Amino acid sequence: MISIAEQKLTRILEGMRNKKILVVGDLMLDKYLRGRVSRLSPEAPVPIVEIESESYHFGGAANVALNLQALGCAPLLVGLVGNDEYGQRFTGLIRQAGLDDSGVIYTSDRPTTVKTRIIGDNQHIARVDRERILYVNGELEQQILKRIEKLIPQAQAVILEDYNKGVLSPTVIHFALKKAKEHGILSAVDPKFINFMEYKQATIFKPNLKETAQALAKSIDGESEVIAAGQELLARLQADCVLLTRGGQGLSLFEKSGEINHVAARTQAVADVSGAGDTVIA
Repeated sequence: MISIAEQKLTRILEGMRNKKILVVGDLMLDKYLRGRVSRLSPEAPVPIVEIESESYHFGGAANVALNLQALGCAPLLVGLVGNDEYGQRFTGLIRQAGLDDSGVIYTSDRPTTVKTRIIGDNQHIARVDRERILYVNGELEQQILKRIEKLIPQAQAVILEDYNKGVLSPTVIHFALKKAKEHGILSAVDPKFINFMEYKQATIFKPNLKETAQALAKSIDGESEVIAAGQELLARLQADCVLLTRGGQGLSLFEKSGEINHVAARTQAVADVSGAGDTVIA
């Protein structure tokens, strides 16, 4: 188990202040409907939730940017939202947070991705997704590449936040990682399954255990299998390090030097675990 001294942690956080971090990936809105459960529906064996509040928050790559801002960084966002009501809400949140949205592209070829979570009596009852999964190509893909090329000279690091919604096509992935290398800056990747093995030569590659098992087509149960999986990812992706998130078992960090470190997790009961991976990559 690793512990970080308070003074060292303070120095790390102070060093992040005002650093510009380019965040490229799938932008989403998280919508929350909260209320109390009064009874079961006579129409089906489901609870009736009497809604008492409705709220909107950043999801996906936008949530990563917000976490970076909370750490004192100056995030730069690149991604897509729809030309629709939820896209306007996204714009409102951007302005409210004071984030740079010069890399955000508004498009009519897809709706803004919205995850609606229904919470009753502090229990997550259901989630409703509104989205169109469509990988960028042609003119839209070129627009994303141009945004990356324009903003990356300002950045001290690049984060690629992949939710398999279509922004991070293989072309966008390769271009962003290539540009990060050309500018000599750190690149960090939070992958999903579809393009998992496209992220070669990143500085930090941060999958979770389930994604890793899918990508390697093997079960990962014991500690020895976790270590073998981390080392295999390092070799196949030629990354500087692999940070494997393991839920309640914490984190495992594998470095190309051969060093391996494990960080234990502190457990806490929560109604909704969405965004945990976004927080780790930030």
